Amino acid sequence: MFPKLIAGVLAAMAVLSASARTLRVAVCQILTIDGDRDGNFRRIEYALEAARAGRANIAAFPESVILGWENPEAHRMATPIPGADSDRIAALAVKYGLMISIGLDEKDGNRLFDSAILVDRTGQILWKHRKLNVLAQLMDPPYSEGVPEGIGSVETEFGRIGIVICADTMVEALAQRVAQLKPKPDLMLIPYGWAAEVGKWPGHAKNLERLVAGRAKMWNTPVVATDLVGVMMHGPWTGQTYGGASVVADAAGKVLTVLRDRDVDVRVVEVTVGGGAH
Repeated sequence: MFPKLIAGVLAAMAVLSASARTLRVAVCQILTIDGDRDGNFRRIEYALEAARAGRANIAAFPESVILGWENPEAHRMATPIPGADSDRIAALAVKYGLMISIGLDEKDGNRLFDSAILVDRTGQILWKHRKLNVLAQLMDPPYSEGVPEGIGSVETEFGRIGIVICADTMVEALAQRVAQLKPKPDLMLIPYGWAAEVGKWPGHAKNLERLVAGRAKMWNTPVVATDLVGVMMHGPWTGQTYGGASVVADAAGKVLTVLRDRDVDVRVVEVTVGGGAH
């Protein structure tokens, strides 16, 4: 009996080991300036150059990097998805041979969404997520809300990948939706715009670290959380800064790396995905 039991355990371990694999994710913690579309695209491309040099498979960017988060000018400047901005991202994915996840503002008729897309190396948009917890008090008129049913994941060449955005991870009901996804994502990519008053840094970065590690453990899924660098220029949070300190955590909630405090950084991190129960 025992030899058979041991053999079964070893066989199961072999299957899990065979399905587990390592991805190289470039965490692209960039500076974003409100309304500076071309400058922000230039900074995106600098980060992609570094990601390609680091032999990354995926380049993960923060929230609203093209026009700036909670920038009321986005109501006028944002484009649909697909549209001009997402087309430029798709072209960069092809140029650099990288899958890209990125947060960008999306115009849909009269509505403005805080969205994120996942684009493969051929330039195809594989997934789009619209933020649900939009913090409506920060902009007038505010972002429109996505729907809970929009939380999901997509099969890619690197495994099943899901996306939510920043404050979505702070709402327990939305986090539970991620935890209940079937099949379970192999990796969650989360664009952040984690802001606070100047005097609250670097301590506020620890709050992001605890949040990301907790969600990774809850979801039993590695999480790449990429934060902005810069300053808020509009609304009641004018003058608050984004602190960088992007976080990567493994499926057990162990923090693998934290990027630089309040500075631009591009770091390629090896993340083990797959090999667990789905």
